[in-house]
Amino acid sequence: MASKPFNVGIIGYGAATKVFHIPLIEVTPELSLYAIVQRHPTPENDASKAIPGIKSYRTTEEMVNDDSVDIVVITTTPPTHFELAKLALENGKHVLVEKPFVPTSSEADQLIALAKKHHKLLTVYQNRRFDTDFLTLQSLLQNNTLARIVEFESHFDRYKPSTATSKPWKTITQPGGGAIYDLGSHLIDQIVVLFGLPRKITAFLGSQRTENPGGYDDSCTVLMHYADGMVATVKVAVVSPQVEQLRFWVRGERGSYKKYHEDPQEEHLTSGMRPGDPGFGIEPEDRFGTLTTAPNSTLTSAPCPTLHPTTDTTYQAIYTQFAAAVAGKGDVAVKAEESREVIRLIELAKRSSDEGRTVDV
Repeated sequence: MASKPFNVGIIGYGAATKVFHIPLIEVTPELSLYAIVQRHPTPENDASKAIPGIKSYRTTEEMVNDDSVDIVVITTTPPTHFELAKLALENGKHVLVEKPFVPTSSEADQLIALAKKHHKLLTVYQNRRFDTDFLTLQSLLQNNTLARIVEFESHFDRYKPSTATSKPWKTITQPGGGAIYDLGSHLIDQIVVLFGLPRKITAFLGSQRTENPGGYDDSCTVLMHYADGMVATVKVAVVSPQVEQLRFWVRGERGSYKKYHEDPQEEHLTSGMRPGDPGFGIEPEDRFGTLTTAPNSTLTSAPCPTLHPTTDTTYQAIYTQFAAAVAGKGDVAVKAEESREVIRLIELAKRSSDEGRTVDV
């Protein structure tokens, strides 16, 4: 007899909830979308009308006091993450927090300790660990196809010279805000997954836009220095007038991998596709990266097919592994301790930028 699915309650009903969380929860058999906290529904945006049978709460306090809720997912703005996660853990819920985890490593430490105290699981939605191009690159490194890596570049560049956005909270100065917390946290996390923690960090945070009334850091460049001499570069730009935006450029002693375009899963989820649908997460051939190798001291380049995702290697894996961990059958895909280290590196990057110097990790 199959066990009863775990009831999930989500705090927040914005774009991230609708695109990245609800579709993945609904296709995970071990989970049941049970409740949503939406403080200010409107006739055009009302979870209780859009999702038949959902329990709709106006406050987090009401939802975490519902004994039927097993898991709480937090998708609100970064400054709210700590208090909401703390409240959920104190009320005996397992917790998944949208990235960035929390604004400070001190807050992360407190939540990690609280989760241990209450014997609850705590994880962070670092879904970019399951980007198909990242998994392709990870496979190349595991197979030593490029040999020793000397330089690693990871980009999230866009051409958005105006601050006009449907997410105005992203364009103000606030704890956990700015490019390095928003997209930079994904890139730093991926690099730490591949190479571990660096020895030193040099960073440049600022604004590429001339129109920036909120004064927030809309761009960043972070150099992560490793003991073997490798430098990994994280770059987030908003003034990058390119038709095709660079995603990865990795150079090793015996080869290189260069990739444009972003993983298609966000685009597919936005269009209404879900994991398991035909073609979900599959990248078209014209977006494959280029692999250059020198098997006989002669450089040769060819398209490098992006790995086709499986059920275990799409963004859904965050939720399937979380559900299994709640059931006592494994570990979460992203440990809170790992995300704590990403936040600490971001803090060091901010210090480096503020002080104009390279800092030790």
